Formats: sequence, C-alpha cells, structure tokens
Amino acid sequence: MSFSLFIVQRCYDLEASSRYKKTKRFFYDLLENPRSRQRSWFDIGMILLVLSSVYLLIYEVGNDLGAFGFYFELFAVTVFIIEYLLRLWLHSDSHRIIIDHYEKSQFVDRPFRLGPPLREILAKKWDYITTPMAIIDLLAIIPSYRPLRFLRIFLLFRLFKLFRYARSTTEFVKVLSEKRFEFYTLAIFLAFVVFTAAAAIYFFESRSQGGEIDNIFDGIYWALITISTVGYGDIIPHTPEGRVITLALIISGMGVMAFTTSIVVSAFSEKMSEMRQNQVFSELERMKARHTILCGFGRMGQMVAERLARDKMPFVVIDPDPDNMEQAKHLGYLVIQGYGERTELLKSVGVERRAERILCLTGDDVVNVYITLTARSLNPGIEIISRANRQETVRKLIQVGANHTIKPYKTVALIASEFLGKPVAFEAINGVLSGKHGIGLETVSIRENMLRDDTRIGDIDFWGSRLLLFGVLTKQPRPEDEMCRDPFSMRERSFYFNPQPSFRLQAGDVLLVFGHEYSIVHFKDRLESNKLRKRR
Repeated sequence: MSFSLFIVQRCYDLEASSRYKKTKRFFYDLLENPRSRQRSWFDIGMILLVLSSVYLLIYEVGNDLGAFGFYFELFAVTVFIIEYLLRLWLHSDSHRIIIDHYEKSQFVDRPFRLGPPLREILAKKWDYITTPMAIIDLLAIIPSYRPLRFLRIFLLFRLFKLFRYARSTTEFVKVLSEKRFEFYTLAIFLAFVVFTAAAAIYFFESRSQGGEIDNIFDGIYWALITISTVGYGDIIPHTPEGRVITLALIISGMGVMAFTTSIVVSAFSEKMSEMRQNQVFSELERMKARHTILCGFGRMGQMVAERLARDKMPFVVIDPDPDNMEQAKHLGYLVIQGYGERTELLKSVGVERRAERILCLTGDDVVNVYITLTARSLNPGIEIISRANRQETVRKLIQVGANHTIKPYKTVALIASEFLGKPVAFEAINGVLSGKHGIGLETVSIRENMLRDDTRIGDIDFWGSRLLLFGVLTKQPRPEDEMCRDPFSMRERSFYFNPQPSFRLQAGDVLLVFGHEYSIVHFKDRLESNKLRKRR
C-alpha cells in the first residue's frame, strides 16, 4: 500500500470514528458554539486567566515573582498554545478534504495524488491564521520569550483576546463588520477631505505666509483635529483663506460624524432582533429542565402561557406577529419572532433534544398541520398538542403526528349547550378563566372502598358541596345505557363530559370538578368518610 492510500485509509477511519466526532463536537461546544453552556464557563475562565497573566507581567516589571511567576506564565502560555491549536484544528475538516479529493479521482478514473488536497488544507488553515483574532492569539504568546524584553509590549494583545470571550464585544464587532462597504466609503471620503484640507492649509498658513504650519504633516494633524471637532487650538489659521478652509472642514466634519452615526445605528437596528433571538437560544441552552414550545400567541396561546408561567414551567413562545411578540416580551416570556413551521427555527429552540412538548395553537389549521409535521419529523418522541378549528382537520393532525387535538369552538359550544340555564355553572367557569382567587378545576380520584359499587353520579351531592361536575375520566368505557354521548378517547383513558345521573362510578375513575379550593378540600374529606350520598 502506497503512502497516499495509507493516508486515505486513516481519513476514512476518522470519518467512521464516533469517538473522533464526539471529541471534535466537545471542543466545538467548548470554544466556538455560542449557545453552549460549556463555552460560557470556558470564556469566564479565560478572561480570568488573561487578566491575571497581564497583571503579573506588569507587576513583574518592578518586582521579582520568583518561581511562581515563571510557572504561572508557563501555564498561561501552554493554555494559549493549546487553545490556538484547537481552534486551528476546528477551522476545517482536513480528513474530509482528502476523502473528497480521493473520491473525485476515483469517479473520473484518475490516479490519486496527495499534493492537491494538502495544498487545499494548508490554504484553509492559512485563511484562519490570517484572521484578526488568530493573529491576536498568536501575538499574545510572544511575551513569554523572556530574553527579548522589548517583546513584552505584545502583552497588550492579551487584553485584545478579551474580545473573543466577551460575547457583547464579539457581537458588536460582528455587526460593524457587516457594514464594511459603508465604512470603506466613509474612509475614502474622509481621506480625500483630510488631504485636501491639509494641502490647502499648508499653502495658505505656512511659515512663509505668516502662519504656523511647518510641513504637510502639521497640515494633516490640523485637519484631523478640526474635522473631529476636537480643536486643541495649538494651530490657529490667521489668513482669510485659512479661516474659510476651517469653516468648510468643520461642516464636513459634522457630515462625517452624522454619516458614521447613521451607519452604526442602521447596523444595530437591522441586527437587534437577531441578537435578541440568539440571547433566547442561549437561555434555552442553559435550561436544565426540559421546556415547552408554544407556537402562536393569540387568545388561546396567551391563556396557556399564563398558566405555564404560573406553574413555573419553562417555555418559549414562537409567533410571527410583532405586536404579539412585544406583548409576550412585556410579560417577561422568552419569545422568538418567526414561523413555527420552519425547520431551522424549531431546531434552534431545541425540538430535537431539549423540548418536552410542542403546542400548536395558531389560528390557522394549515399552519398547525405543518408545525406538527415538521416537529414530528425532527423528534419522533416529542408530545404534540395541536389546535383544530375545523372537524376535518382533526384527522389530518392525527395522521401527521399530533398526540392530542383541541377543538376550542366545539368545546365552547358543548359547554354552553350542557350548562344552559345554570348561571352558577357559567360563574364557576368564568372564575377559572378570569383567574379569580381560589376558584379552579381540580381532580378527585376514586379509590377502592371509597364508594359503593352501585354508586352513580346522581347519588353524589355536588351542589351541596358548592361544586360543579365537569366530567369523569375512566380507565374502561361504560355501557351505552349509562352514556349521554360518545366519550373523548385519550391514550389510556376515556373522558365523559357532564355525564348523566345514571353514570356508574368505579374505583380508578377521576372526577373533574369546578369550585373554590375550600369546597374541594371539604368535598374530598366527605368523600373519604362516605358521607356524600344524597339523602333519599
């Protein structure tokens, strides 16, 4: 086997190695991934190391640190070198480049040569080495070479390394770098104005003309001081021509300042929403508990979000409407402006690994179907609860992967028809929906020997306990003669809404009742003592 084929074989081994991929993923999360929890701790540690090393290098100028200073500097430089090499390694997949070249040569039936892929690898590594942050990383290592004391001036580059670990500074530089064309244009205009003004002021304000300008450098100095509106006053034009040039330069300086301000403001206004979203993604990454994804912040979404927040359950809201987004942000919720059916957005909020469930509560059935389909394809095990405004949508939602469907309009109509003519019932429901203190919907479990075998709904005095029966959850379906309508099927249970008085209760059933918390506690106590049967 030739050396080239040996290298190719080793590259295929790396490509198939899960340990290699896990190792590279670990260092990527540690050094590069902006949403990784490990990187946050690494950045804090590196900031402390940089500040400590700079302080000791400055302190050592007038003091002798002895062996401690030597070993601490050795430790710091070792960490900086390892970090530099790891970032160089992460910049590109060298083995993947060799494999691609080898497979291309096999496809066109040509002999494989190791030279072209090696040149491409070196070119990609060189691209990283010449980046500003990589140059700073390299210069930050130089002060450790003690025989050349003048190289200690490069210790300042260790302070520049803080830009890499300070997230806000990194985002600031990234935002401004996207306005390179505008800044280049501004720099060309500024250079033209400065050199023109410097040449003009040199002509009219030189020593031979009775002025204070000795050379062209003095003219450039005066022009920069004037255009920046600083005006030290050490060089003052005396001729009328020089004063006219000064007035023109001051006006130009105001224009340059205004142009610079507009560039910075526009850059941040364009990127502010993206920066906010990145902050939300980072917070989701740092969450230890699994969270809920809430798609849609309409009336139903707002009510669900309120309950989740009250129960201190972590969740994130996704909604494309700016007004809904501002309202959710005002309430202190984690919110992202966007469309929940988009794959990349769902991946960013952790639907693949960290999310426990997703709620599709938009007012559009088509959107809910697409969100359900996308979420199920990304995570086969996630719980999906989706809203259906039309009956025909229910089957589609179940087919594309929804675990449960909510039919709000049908549910409201059913409640209204069942409790029509019972103002107390509507008052109880309104108390739950409006959040009145102490009123809620609670569950009461029926255990063995709690009721007689022949106990029916009509035998229990709910009204005497100031409660309203909403429905019953059962493990086994009931005979048709006991039902007023078909049950709502769930995973392992059946739900009977407002059952008939003839409905027979069994051990294991769960009653859902409306009422005040004190009434519910009293009801459970009476249920335990078998004193809830109506008097005959």
